[in-house]
Amino acid sequence: MLKQTGMIAVAALAAQSAAAQDTIVAPAAVLDAIVVSPNDEAANFSGEVSVTINSVLDRESIVAVGSTVGTKTGTPILDVPASVSVVTQKEMEQRGVSTLDEALAYTAGVSTDIYGSDNRYDFYLIRGFYQTALGTYRDGLSSRIPGFVGSRLEPFGLERIEVLKGSTSTLFGLNAPGGLVNAVTKKPLDFRHGEIYSTFGEEHVEGGVDVGGPVDKDGKFLYRFVSKGQNGRDGTEYSNDDRIYIAPAVTWRPTSATEFTVLTDYNRRDGNTSHGIPFGSGIDPDTYLGEPDFDTMDTEEWNVGYQFSHDFGNGLQFRQNARYTNLDLTYESVYGATSDPSVNRSAWAVYGDTQRFGIDNQLQFDTAVKGIESRTLVGADYYYEKVTEQRIFGAASGIDINDPQYCGLDCIFLPPGYEWNYDRSAFGVYVQEELTFLDRFIVTLGGRYDNVDTSSDYPDFGLAYSGSDEAFTGRAGLTVKLREDVSVYANYSESFEPVSAELTLLNEPKPQEGTQYEVGLKYRPSFFDEALFSVAVFDITQTNVPYNVSVTTQDQIGEVRVRGLEIEGKVSLTDKLNATMSYSYWDPEIVKDGAVGNVGNRPLLVPNHIGSAWLDYTIPGQGRFGDLTLGAGVRYVGDTYADNANTIKLDARTVVDAALTYQVFENASLQLNATNLFDEEYISSVDTFSNTAYYGDGRTLKATFRYTW
Repeated sequence: MLKQTGMIAVAALAAQSAAAQDTIVAPAAVLDAIVVSPNDEAANFSGEVSVTINSVLDRESIVAVGSTVGTKTGTPILDVPASVSVVTQKEMEQRGVSTLDEALAYTAGVSTDIYGSDNRYDFYLIRGFYQTALGTYRDGLSSRIPGFVGSRLEPFGLERIEVLKGSTSTLFGLNAPGGLVNAVTKKPLDFRHGEIYSTFGEEHVEGGVDVGGPVDKDGKFLYRFVSKGQNGRDGTEYSNDDRIYIAPAVTWRPTSATEFTVLTDYNRRDGNTSHGIPFGSGIDPDTYLGEPDFDTMDTEEWNVGYQFSHDFGNGLQFRQNARYTNLDLTYESVYGATSDPSVNRSAWAVYGDTQRFGIDNQLQFDTAVKGIESRTLVGADYYYEKVTEQRIFGAASGIDINDPQYCGLDCIFLPPGYEWNYDRSAFGVYVQEELTFLDRFIVTLGGRYDNVDTSSDYPDFGLAYSGSDEAFTGRAGLTVKLREDVSVYANYSESFEPVSAELTLLNEPKPQEGTQYEVGLKYRPSFFDEALFSVAVFDITQTNVPYNVSVTTQDQIGEVRVRGLEIEGKVSLTDKLNATMSYSYWDPEIVKDGAVGNVGNRPLLVPNHIGSAWLDYTIPGQGRFGDLTLGAGVRYVGDTYADNANTIKLDARTVVDAALTYQVFENASLQLNATNLFDEEYISSVDTFSNTAYYGDGRTLKATFRYTW
């Protein structure tokens, strides 16, 4: 129950929370002895995915035909009754990816760069719903962001990124209905391999190493060591993007049926907060209007976990994944400058830490009875997180936006601040059945029960909340293999999302609920080297959405609906020509909002159209010169609105990227990547609370030398 012992101006608190979560209503390894084809990957999806084969293919191809995220059982993408996209390691290397936003930029159904130069978190929408707070997973375990303490993924530490679109609660528990992103960590491989690289750009230098292989001659012990160091800036003056990433991992295979992998990593980022200019001011978007001495978004993260699997034989397997996370945040920012230098700016600081633990247990049984193949999955998972944040909302002296002179810490006023404490535990049990009839019809049925206990308090204000939510979510899908390389599918799925602990002004808050209907087609033609095409049509509705019905009061009277179409293709036309194409059409609508008056409007920052295409071609050196690969891509995001009232319309944008790679000799390459090649200037979002416009990142040029063995 919510208890209030005195009056408190919570409007500023809610506004600051919206700044971080931005409103919950919005919606070439060289292998001599291994030869692998895409068919080999599919053949290994009899439960446990072959880590070695996945890793090799992800390094050698932009096309992935298998994924664990669609069913948790390693079912080939062609057989999953849902839309699944995979960004492989090769694709990330081709495009010179350095953030999750950049990795997802060419994926159908995903909108990135939604806040432009606000790079505090990995911001993205899936199918029109905001998924940053709940939708990011790593190795199947959640990395949720309940308040301000949140980390960012390091792409160099990943072998692939999987995107499952649509309602996912039946397998993964509490989540928004748009979908989720699952980052797959680099794990030890059973062959010796290595890579070192260095990258240089304007005020940017980084380097990394990735080595591993068997420790003993029998291959029972494997290791991998991945590390990266970076010193750079983040687009604007007085900004940092400094990183240290260290990730050692060890695998023990005592028998051919048992595997135990320990995964650890240290991830430190010294970054900066969001940078914008007054909306409509007309000044240079790169103008810095904060305070250099009070501009920090620094995180220090430790992770330790393991993955265990055992095959009992006769189709019975057990898997267990677990991870513990400790994360510290220092967040300091001055923002909200206006055209009047006599008006104070806002100052905001958060000092917090998070402890998080997650574990997922899976028991899988594969059998066949009278020609009917059965794959049964029974699972139980548990998630716990504890967050403590000290928040300070103060002020700083005004600044002349046409001639900024910075005043340092002396002009910043910080009151004592207030404390926020948060605990959440979630327990879920789930069952899934995949039945295959006549090698052609695949029925997927799933159900899950979740119980979530949440408590949060603001002891300085006498506010406290504790409550428990429970839900049963279901999923039903049918896949029909029209041919071995063509499938059509239909699904119904549900989502369950408890209201954020930040919104404890609600009386008896209810979980937000989502339902999805989807039909689609997938095609994997054999006349290309490797290819996968997919088309999906969907209809998602989320209810019990919180809306402000007064300055300090919210009620769960909202309903949001998004209908859409997605088209995606990834293809290796030949061993020299690769292409990635995607298009998404979204029809988002606020269906209910009580007395707010936004019914029929588009939710903020949700476009109607998203499209992208990437093409690269390799010109053989024919022995006299090294191979030369030319790549180019274009990204389009249609117009959006900065607010749910649809009063501020933001123009569509088209951005061009490019890459050039020269194979210096067999194991060494020199690569040049350009992001936003033509330095397109555009507004990604406008914070209506502070009237601040955030522009997209400008052109960046980086050169990389990479050596592999």
